Amino acid sequence: MTVATAAWDRAALLVSPMLATLRPLLERLAPDRFPTLDDLNALAREHDVRSGGGAAVAFVPAEAARSRAFDARYEIRIFREGRVPTREGSWHDLFNALAWLKFPRTKAAINRLHHDEMIGRPDARERGTARDALTLLDEGGVIVACADPSLERLLAGFRWKELFWARRDDVAAAMRFAVLGHAIHEKALAPYKGVTAKALVVPTPVEMLARPGDALAAFLDERAAALLAAPGALASTRAFHPLPILGIPGWTPENADPGYYDDATVFRPGRSRAKASAGA
Repeated sequence: MTVATAAWDRAALLVSPMLATLRPLLERLAPDRFPTLDDLNALAREHDVRSGGGAAVAFVPAEAARSRAFDARYEIRIFREGRVPTREGSWHDLFNALAWLKFPRTKAAINRLHHDEMIGRPDARERGTARDALTLLDEGGVIVACADPSLERLLAGFRWKELFWARRDDVAAAMRFAVLGHAIHEKALAPYKGVTAKALVVPTPVEMLARPGDALAAFLDERAAALLAAPGALASTRAFHPLPILGIPGWTPENADPGYYDDATVFRPGRSRAKASAGA
């Protein structure tokens, strides 16, 4: 099965670890048919979802023939009008809409920051580092709640086996992983070992990790939006750590074997460690 041919199967979506944060929204959708724009807009109104410019978000039919100029002003149109082009029957666009519903502050912050970067440029199609970083997170991001700084250091240092195997119990106790990027959501339809996301780590009090899923998601949404808006947050596309997400304990039965993490084509050591090993 490919993503393009995946049939609507809500029951399968509800048990996917990669879609766990979306589960309360998926439960609101019809079990026997692909969601419509009306379904999504009803939820957007219920949650009062707003663009980065404060406009009410509405998911509208995508134009059949879109020019480069139209695409270049995509974020500006959303910022000003709240109208998010959404193709009927598109998994990619569905997951983008669900991300707006689940992480409204973060998506609004991404939209606002795109807008602010574009305004004043003679050619809005030109992309700078900040917009590249925003796109990486928007498409492929995972918000990581972390109550133990030593675990964040292992993540940032590409020390995958130490993090996900040697400290497996600590990860379960002190980390949570909420997929934000709609391209990663889409990959959940046909997951494979090499799926790699970009992690935005949110320092989180350990007691917050025990809160119900919606409460934790709201906390992460607020904190992630604030982190993105901080000075210098988007100075490099390396601002977000690579994260092979099927290494997360429990996200695939295969990672119950420590040998799973020995695959260096997926669990790469990182540039600095690779150079050190080569020079040894």
